[in-house]
Amino acid sequence: MELLFILLQEVAGNAIGYMGAGIGAGIAVIGAGIGIGNIGKSALESMARQPEISGDLRANMIVAAALVEGAAFFGIIVCLLVILLR
Repeated sequence: MELLFILLQEVAGNAIGYMGAGIGAGIAVIGAGIGIGNIGKSALESMARQPEISGDLRANMIVAAALVEGAAFFGIIVCLLVILLR
């Protein structure tokens, strides 16, 4: 709770830059959600067509989803650094 209070005090100084960082973090999360959704959709369609490859496909799907999620976390961290190191 104390960390949230400190962050809110920092944001009060220059609202436009901080708002941009917040919007950037939101866009990163939305993009990751869309990407992981597309990965899951494609994997389920592939499993429905060829059920015998579901084990390999599931493993590849998890790796691809982790890479997309890592890119989203990178975007969120950059936006947080903009807020905290300004």
